[in-house]
Amino acid sequence: MNARPAWLHCLESDPPALLEAALWIAAEHDPQLRPESVLREFANLRQQVAVGLPNLAAADLAQPLLRRLGELDFHEDDDLPLRPRAALLHQVLQRRRGQPLSLALLALELAQRLDIPLQAVNFPGHLLLRVPGADHLLDPCNGRRLYTRDCRELLARVAGPGAELQARHFQTCDGHALLLRLSRNLCHLHGAAGDHLAALKDAERILLLGPPNSADHLLRAAIYRELDCPQAERFDLQRALLLCEDAGERMQLAQRIDALSRRGSNVALH
Repeated sequence: MNARPAWLHCLESDPPALLEAALWIAAEHDPQLRPESVLREFANLRQQVAVGLPNLAAADLAQPLLRRLGELDFHEDDDLPLRPRAALLHQVLQRRRGQPLSLALLALELAQRLDIPLQAVNFPGHLLLRVPGADHLLDPCNGRRLYTRDCRELLARVAGPGAELQARHFQTCDGHALLLRLSRNLCHLHGAAGDHLAALKDAERILLLGPPNSADHLLRAAIYRELDCPQAERFDLQRALLLCEDAGERMQLAQRIDALSRRGSNVALH
């Protein structure tokens, strides 16, 4: 079974096997990776976490779970610039360093295996966690409780001082949304690292996971531009034009498509 059908199969299972899906996504970038081997090692981590949890009701174990991960040296990756390994789950498990989303995926998998209620919250720039019904959120990087004031401060750090806290920032994040967010992270990190072929794999996955939109086709078009693939770039620009609703942006896209068409005609004359 190749990588793409495997992660799709994991996502469609009930409940979704998110960690396994994330490992199959990582396998798209590392052909030597064997997700089943990593999952066996993860079972050891589950045991390490379990023996260090206090004797509390399941609903009260989410924060101790995150703190236990901290005791086992799982922390946010502070590399500058951040590299793709902060989002590739097998490397996060090896290094015990990762993005908030990566650490959250590990915590969610552990919570599921330990019957601890825990949800992902699609907070911008820094994925958060929540126990259903709780009056606070949890930071997957350290287990800290976050109330409204804390969330407002976090939003200012990740989105700028002018950003306003809104109800949509507290929406629960399902499996599709988590893998879509992971794919966006990987696409950005691979692109920043200059690995445009890897970024292209992520961009194609983004288009599979999410509803079609102009921004995602523009993202893939930009990668094709870096790879000097004008025909593929033009296709995505045309798709973006069909999906775009802004008149000014539509005009710019039409101009770019025309320029690429003329470039193709000139190349054909040689």
